[in-house]
Amino acid sequence: MLNVFLVGIGGMVGSMLRYGVSMLPMECGDGFPIKTLLTNIVGCFLIGIIVMLSGKYSKLSPEMTLMLKTGVCGGFTTFSTFALESVTLIQKGDILSGLLYIVFSVAGGMLAVVLTQFL
Repeated sequence: MLNVFLVGIGGMVGSMLRYGVSMLPMECGDGFPIKTLLTNIVGCFLIGIIVMLSGKYSKLSPEMTLMLKTGVCGGFTTFSTFALESVTLIQKGDILSGLLYIVFSVAGGMLAVVLTQFL
């Protein structure tokens, strides 16, 4: 139950950070989603740091890793998890699975959005 609480607290923090980014006074005149792009890149950087600190250097406890990786990064952007999982598959040598995961995630997600327009 502690893990559920930690993920929930982390998710709250991540969601608040995501909302904070949406409030930044930066816009592209052509409607380009710069804030979402920024969120995704920052989220990927953060999850990379968390994984490095928890694995290679063992600086984070498993509970703190769960709260930061699943909670904060998950609340901030799930794109960071997608990027981490894609890279992990490819680094493990499962290049085909990694590439299929990338293609199906992006194409499937876009298709799901398009399909909702017909509902």
